[in-house]
Amino acid sequence: MIPKDWEQTNIGNLATFSGGSQPPRSTFRFTPAEGYIRLVQIRDYKTDEYASFVPESMARKKCDAEDIMIGRYGPPIFQILSGISGAYNVALIKATPHEKIVRKFFFYVLSQERLFHLIDSLSRRSSGQTGVEMPALKDFGVALPPITEQRAIATALSDVDALLGGLDQLIVKKRGVKQAAMQQLLTGKARLSGFSGEWEIKRLDQLGMWRGGMTPSMQNPDYWLNGSIPWISSGDVKSVLLTETGFAITPVAVRQGKTTMLPAEAIVMVTRSGILRNYLPIAMNAVPMAINQDIKALVPAEGFSPCFLLHALIGNGDRILAGCLKSGTTVESVEFRWLKAFSIVSVRATASFFVGAVLMKWERGPEASSKEASAAPESGGGRSTGGGV
Repeated sequence: MIPKDWEQTNIGNLATFSGGSQPPRSTFRFTPAEGYIRLVQIRDYKTDEYASFVPESMARKKCDAEDIMIGRYGPPIFQILSGISGAYNVALIKATPHEKIVRKFFFYVLSQERLFHLIDSLSRRSSGQTGVEMPALKDFGVALPPITEQRAIATALSDVDALLGGLDQLIVKKRGVKQAAMQQLLTGKARLSGFSGEWEIKRLDQLGMWRGGMTPSMQNPDYWLNGSIPWISSGDVKSVLLTETGFAITPVAVRQGKTTMLPAEAIVMVTRSGILRNYLPIAMNAVPMAINQDIKALVPAEGFSPCFLLHALIGNGDRILAGCLKSGTTVESVEFRWLKAFSIVSVRATASFFVGAVLMKWERGPEASSKEASAAPESGGGRSTGGGV
């Protein structure tokens, strides 16, 4: 039930949508110039590092900073964006609200988790090739309050955004300190009290067993209906510790060998995705999970701390992409042979468990205190099963 003065409608009745375009890449420049306009791409909402410019005379679709823009492809698909003026490319859609809905209120309507999960699930059925399913987006139901109430709700949510923005700045500062600590601890430049001795250079294929994933047939409901086993795809690798996924498969799919299962505390890495243009997503699964074909996973060998290896790989993410990313492919992907031959500084046994515990504490917050470090084995030869360390 909705309030009597609210209207039940759908997104298609509240806005028009217009896809982007772009001229040939041969016309691009990468510095501003007279007669050129910013070519707005999804990645530009995160960084100006890859800014591109095209002749304004060839710009067919333009947006202003206050316009609502939708990321057509992922991962993650269906990002709701604003804040940049220019000519927007084919990976973006401009949403222009009608007079009956306040622009900022419509921004929050599009930002609902429920809507994201719908669009994301439809995209995954086609492996992301179709992008945003516009009929489903337009049919999505909306409870529309009067204009004055829309403005009040939008203002309240904007205040929450401002608060979260301040918290985000604190998190960024904290992560900067953590990155500095990682560079010291993961290379042996700084040693924890009580540890000494030389560290080793190891190839990634010397650190454990690597596994690749599979996707059970989406046409077989026995593999998906009421699934209970988390199934990792590239869009799920958004945080360092994975506790849940967007999709789950059934035990039938596992028993019939239609996917690859991982034990808890494996290191999962996205090796095929457009996101590799920007960074290398890496995480550790907190519980046993399955993986799809866009993921490679390292099951650490006996004596290597999963948390240490997790952070060592994260810290080497840019180097891995620089040395292992294929060229000339339609979708960015990592060459598996090169990945396994990639080398990092590593250490076995006690030291790696303690270093891993220290770094994981940063991920889990202050409450993950010294009890994590106490879970480390007193000597080499054992892999911890408690606390993810």
